Formats: sequence, structure tokens, C-alpha cells
Amino acid sequence: MSDEIASRLARLDACAISDSLDQLGLPLSVTGLLALSVRRRISGRVLTVRLAPGQSESGFSPRHLCTAAVDAAETGAVIVVEQRTGIECAGWGGILSNAAHQRGVSGVIVEGLLRDVDEAVDIGFPAYGRGATARTARGRIHEAETGGRVSIGDVTVNHGDYVVADSSGVAFIPADRAEDVITAAERIATKERAMLEALTANRPVSDVMGAGYEHLLASPRS
Repeated sequence: MSDEIASRLARLDACAISDSLDQLGLPLSVTGLLALSVRRRISGRVLTVRLAPGQSESGFSPRHLCTAAVDAAETGAVIVVEQRTGIECAGWGGILSNAAHQRGVSGVIVEGLLRDVDEAVDIGFPAYGRGATARTARGRIHEAETGGRVSIGDVTVNHGDYVVADSSGVAFIPADRAEDVITAAERIATKERAMLEALTANRPVSDVMGAGYEHLLASPRS
């Protein structure tokens, strides 16, 4: 992905983005989506998939869930899957990880469980989720929609939004607020670097955090 927003986002972590969302009064980051394969920060533009219980209305579908998203994904995209059916089975698996990896997808985030985690580890493909299971989706759930609106944690995510995920959490950025959020996050990251430099200069951490941390989210206009 070559756009400037994605390039700037790649230099920020989930905490800086979450703090920025907090400062701007936007929905906060999602907690509990874990890096299940490799511990690598991922970021990029979101491509969404929503899964639903049982079979589709037309019965058996010749297309496996999430394959349309992989085929449509641009390099650097992050596939985000909603699997909130309440059915204990995987919303993502090993063949999908291999296909997405070959296509240059940054990673996958599943609101639910995924499987073939060791396979994702072996190829170095980042997979985030609520946990792992060996239970197949076959006959249990189906793909209801690709490229629509999904619910991840308590955040509504749209196709084309932005996301950054790391070991601290997953932060989604509405596409129409991306410039505001990333600019604020860059200011926050700059303040944090200054605090670290002060620590390196042997200033007491109580002074550094007392003077800096408590005002970290203050608006530049305040």
C-alpha cells in the first residue's frame, strides 16, 4: 500500500493511536485480540469480512469463506473478520494464511477464533484473534458479506478504514478521520520521545511523568 496515510501509520504503535482516539473523543482501541502467530505490529487499510451462523440461504456455497477478501486484497491490506456467531469454530485457517501471505497482505484480525496457528507461525504471517481452535467452519458458519460493516469488540469498522495492531491492542481509525487521528498520534509520539530523552539525561522518572505524562493527551490548543 503506497498512500501517505498508510506510510505514516506504519511508524506508529497501537498505544499512540489509542491515545489519539482518546484525545479526539473517538471509539477507543479493542482489547483482547492477541497476536497468536508472530509478534509483529501490522497496519494498513482494512478489508472486511462478516461471517454468519449456519449455511447461506442458497445452501452449500462453492466459495470458501474469506477467499473473496484475499483475492481482492491489495499489498499491505489488513483483513478483518467478524466471527461473532457464538459457534465455536475457526473464522480463518492455514490455506487462507498462505494465500494472504503470498498476496502481500499485512495480516489478519479475527473477532473470534482461528486455526492452523502453527502454519501461520511457520510462514511468518501475523494472525490476531480471541484464541485458537482446531474446529472447522465447514457446515457451521458461512460468509455473509465481504466489504461491509463489521463489529470488532465494541467498535464499528467499515471497509476502507485503517488499523494498527500490536501486542498491546488493536486500534481502528475511521477513514474520514485518518488525517486528524494520525497527526494527533504523531504529536503524542513526539512528546513520548522527549520524555525518554529526559530519562536518558538522568531526570527522575517522577519528574518526567509528572510534568509530561499527565498532559500527554492535552489538545495542542489547550
